Amino acid sequence: MIPRELMAAALAVVTVPLLGGQAQARTSSSAISVMSWNVCAGTNAGCFFYGRSMREVAEKVGWYATTQPIKPDVIFLQEFCSGGTATLESLLERQTGRAWTVRSSILTWKDGSPKVCAPDRQGHPRGDIAVTVAVADHAATFQDHGLTSPPWYVKRMALCAAIPARRVNVCGTHLSAGLSYDDREPDAPFRKRQVEELLAAAAKPGYRAVFGGDLNLAPPDSGQSTAVKRRILAPVYAAYAECDQNGDRDGRWTEKHVREDGGVSKRKLDYLFAPRGSVTRCHVAQGAASSDHKPIYVRAKLG
Repeated sequence: MIPRELMAAALAVVTVPLLGGQAQARTSSSAISVMSWNVCAGTNAGCFFYGRSMREVAEKVGWYATTQPIKPDVIFLQEFCSGGTATLESLLERQTGRAWTVRSSILTWKDGSPKVCAPDRQGHPRGDIAVTVAVADHAATFQDHGLTSPPWYVKRMALCAAIPARRVNVCGTHLSAGLSYDDREPDAPFRKRQVEELLAAAAKPGYRAVFGGDLNLAPPDSGQSTAVKRRILAPVYAAYAECDQNGDRDGRWTEKHVREDGGVSKRKLDYLFAPRGSVTRCHVAQGAASSDHKPIYVRAKLG
């Protein structure tokens, strides 16, 4: 159940019609494909997209949307900059020949001010750090869901898009990082609440749920974290199928982290969940040197 305080603080619901009114759906209505990628574009000076124009970021997103074995109908992005939302929408339309609707939900500090992306190399603003969802071909109703977050860092968000034509509710998010500046307690209490709230946001009556993003948590069966943290995702695995359930065991890691001691660790932090028995294909893109995360993909039956 969504906590009462979140219900009271719910943000605006935006219904968006099919762009242009002319595009035709390119995939079977009985299946949906989703891509998720933390592009690392906002404030991390160690990432390739730091200071790059949002056109460059959008072009790379479009490349991963068109060149991999799974061609997404929905895209989740994390650490995107809100100033690139319209650019991404128009670029996806040109590169795919489909109508797209793109919306971003920005992260804010306790006082309500946004967490601002670093400017580009010419000093031009790029907007605010955001989670972003892109939907192809169909009208969608977008809704922001605030997630319980540490008061000393930014408020985390989930952005959902209900697609009536396909009876599917898709939700992308980026949970707290679990580092000294974020969900720093050893038992990860904020991420535990965030996972519960994400499940509640995804479970729209009459709709199938497909959701995920950068959850900043290890899989339940991994050796990457403490037992307490591993258990946080256990309820999600119990209720849904995860795209790459063996990702932590077979080397299909999704994030490369440079530690403070200079060492490098490779972890599975990115997830896509769909109804149990619906996943027909999963893919993790290789060689995503422009970010510290790799794009991941799922194809799921809707029938």
